[in-house]
Amino acid sequence: MRVDKYLWCLRYFKTRSIATRACKKGSVTVNGDSVKPSREVYPGDSIGLRKNQINYTLEVLDLPDSRLGAKLVDIYRKDTTPKEAFSNQELLKYSKDYYRKKGVGRPTKKDRRDLEDFTEGEFE
Repeated sequence: MRVDKYLWCLRYFKTRSIATRACKKGSVTVNGDSVKPSREVYPGDSIGLRKNQINYTLEVLDLPDSRLGAKLVDIYRKDTTPKEAFSNQELLKYSKDYYRKKGVGRPTKKDRRDLEDFTEGEFE
């Protein structure tokens, strides 16, 4: 089975074209080698996948016939992703809540009040 189809069947990507694009960008590795979307995957292969700033590692146990329900995914793969990868994602989520990207709209009322509290008393 093709690696892009395998990742789509196991619900790592919403569409097969997104899985293909990830392979072309180099986000997917099989046994340590960056692969094209047409690379065949066999039971026993190790797949590395970078998605949403998390490095997933999977072991292929079996090949599905078609796209699966979420409850059946564990029959076909063994997820060996370290738990630290997910904890880093939590920290990133908290940092995104507070900071805005440069040039994204006007400051909110809360931002203005925070600036006033920060600079209060400096110019008197």
